[in-house]
Amino acid sequence: MIIKANLVDIRERKITPSEIRVKDGLIESVTELDEVCEAFILPGFIDAHIHIESSMLVPSEFARLAVLHGTVATVSDPHEIANVLGVKGVEFMLENASTTNFKFYFGASPCVPATPFETSGDTLDLKAVTQLLQNTKIKFLSEVMNFPGVLAGDADMLSKIAAAKKESKVIDGHAPGLMGDDLTTYIEAGISTDHEAFSYEEGLEKLQKGMKILVREGSAAKNFEALHPLIDAHHKDMMFCSDDRHPNDLLRGHVNDMVTRAISLGHDVFDVLEMACLNPVEHYKLDVGTLRVGESADFILVSDLEKFELLETVISGDVVAKKCETKLTSTSFEKPNKFHATQKEAKDFYLPACENMEVIQVVDHELMTYEKVAHGGDLDDVLKIAVINRYEDVPIKGIAHVRGFGLKEGAIASSVAHDSHNIIVVGCSDEAMAEAANLVINAKGGVSAVSGNESHLLELSVAGIMSSGDGFEVAKKYEDVDRFVKESLGSKLSAPFMTLSFMALLVIPEIKLSDKGLFDGRDFHFIASCKEE
Repeated sequence: MIIKANLVDIRERKITPSEIRVKDGLIESVTELDEVCEAFILPGFIDAHIHIESSMLVPSEFARLAVLHGTVATVSDPHEIANVLGVKGVEFMLENASTTNFKFYFGASPCVPATPFETSGDTLDLKAVTQLLQNTKIKFLSEVMNFPGVLAGDADMLSKIAAAKKESKVIDGHAPGLMGDDLTTYIEAGISTDHEAFSYEEGLEKLQKGMKILVREGSAAKNFEALHPLIDAHHKDMMFCSDDRHPNDLLRGHVNDMVTRAISLGHDVFDVLEMACLNPVEHYKLDVGTLRVGESADFILVSDLEKFELLETVISGDVVAKKCETKLTSTSFEKPNKFHATQKEAKDFYLPACENMEVIQVVDHELMTYEKVAHGGDLDDVLKIAVINRYEDVPIKGIAHVRGFGLKEGAIASSVAHDSHNIIVVGCSDEAMAEAANLVINAKGGVSAVSGNESHLLELSVAGIMSSGDGFEVAKKYEDVDRFVKESLGSKLSAPFMTLSFMALLVIPEIKLSDKGLFDGRDFHFIASCKEE
């Protein structure tokens, strides 16, 4: 393969017309040219932190969509499937990822389950995490979500961190809102990154104390606006990530969206590309090529350096995408799962009324929720929410109230419920909640929406969190369900199902809901759904 294009040398911060020769999947030579070139060649984009499972696609299907946007690699935390299937789930991700030449880099998840206050399908104990870290395919210790455990000197948590240090592997962080002396203690434990900063001040302090900050722009959590002002002074210690991206959003764009947005706001193109293309390679020691002789031929051809209109994506010397067409093909695979819940009735969602109700306040584009109290008749936009244990057929214990979903009728349900992936449902009536939940239960995984005589279901037969179908078709089906929730049920949230999936993530303050009850994510304890005044 011989390519003539304007080579964007991010390290030297220059653009030079060049001839690039590729042989046996490697960059054989780079020669400067005197002629004028139209296209630009640059290293491919890398998502520095993502849960592939949240795309509702297996890795091989995720890759088919991602390459359309110039993404050549991801730094992936498989803790979603690990919470369902343990080590076998991680092994499934590694095996399926190996069927494509897209570059997936997986970590060992130290917080499975994320807390002991919920029911998960499996665990990754110290022995399992240590064994995974010794696998050459595992590149890092995934996000240390149990930051209270780190601060308290929890022996198990610190032992997992020590195991990563022994293998000389990077340790990822997860510390929303953590600042001051507690942040210092967290960093001194050996944790190097954070993708949860949601304010300029928080991001700045973490950078100043030596952390790498990942600017996140996912389907639900969007921190780009708050953090991009840090780019000019701190780009060398920053990267881009999506964390969680639903299939319809992945079909529309990926890291390229953050790159073009940053450049449109006036940030230097080399600073931005350093974040998108080089920093993840250097921090995680990835074998992704950066257009140097002898490296893997991983790059993209684009028509310009403003909108980055894709001409080709190349991985290991193979053209994997050309303009709007993916060249990667679908593969066959097993469909592991663990699902034991049985059908529910409206009476199973009964919650006694009280004068002062604890309410989970949802904010669009944020994973943080806020503790509110609804007094007496102040029930505007207050809905019922429930988390159903899907691993054991037991009565529903996790029932509470939530405000912010904006549903005017019906209900929505999902077996994508971070991180343990029980069934989570929110609705306007107990009857609708039972109907939506039963659609998911009967399919042994999925997202559903119901109203009157109309119902929608996207089946997720792989661990109850991923589809076994074609990625492009899954994206369309999800788009249809999402549109129904917004247009027919009345939700004003930008990503109602993604927001719903985080209502059970107990490690994100202030209050969340597990299958065991309403939970305070600040002090890590259960709270009553009714509040005495």
